Amino acid sequence: MVNQAHLLDRRPHRDGPELTLAGGLRVARARVHEICGAARWVFALEWAGRTSGPVMWIKPAWSTETLFAPGLGPWCDPTRILTVKAGQTRDILWAMEEALDSGAVSAVISEVSEIPELTPIRRLHLAAERGAQKGAEAPIGILLTPERGGAPGVETRWMVTPLPSGHPAWRLDRVRARMAAPASWTMARDRTGAFTLTPTTGPD
Repeated sequence: MVNQAHLLDRRPHRDGPELTLAGGLRVARARVHEICGAARWVFALEWAGRTSGPVMWIKPAWSTETLFAPGLGPWCDPTRILTVKAGQTRDILWAMEEALDSGAVSAVISEVSEIPELTPIRRLHLAAERGAQKGAEAPIGILLTPERGGAPGVETRWMVTPLPSGHPAWRLDRVRARMAAPASWTMARDRTGAFTLTPTTGPD
């Protein structure tokens, strides 16, 4: 039986597995994070590419957009990505919870059209923690939310927006994090195709 008291635990998770991103940024595994902004899919692929196991990408059933496998190569091996479609937001969150709990995936990326409430977020955290005890790699949950996001209870919140440039570049804002201050970077690709981060001013 799940310890219900843990649902109310708001203490930061300091001593757990982490995922290292571009520029040495570290985020907690076995937790759920939020990415918003017009270029949120780009940063989600960066996270997926840093894992080593299967990645589940959950999209709304009404969405006509699909992941273009040949274009995913610079970020993540497309053969590792399993695309799933679910109905309403509650169905997407249920599928995400089940996948995180299974221990069979390294990451679950879910596109939602509305901001989830706090209770489902807490359930996702618990599912990711259980999945970390079952699989070879502690899973990480990523919610892709519209506009400026705002999901309550997430471990971190990031906003990614494209920058006008002669080459692909984005502004990356760490808007919220339990263990780090807000910060901002310019994110681009070097000649090897890897992301580079250059610190800029804080979020607007």
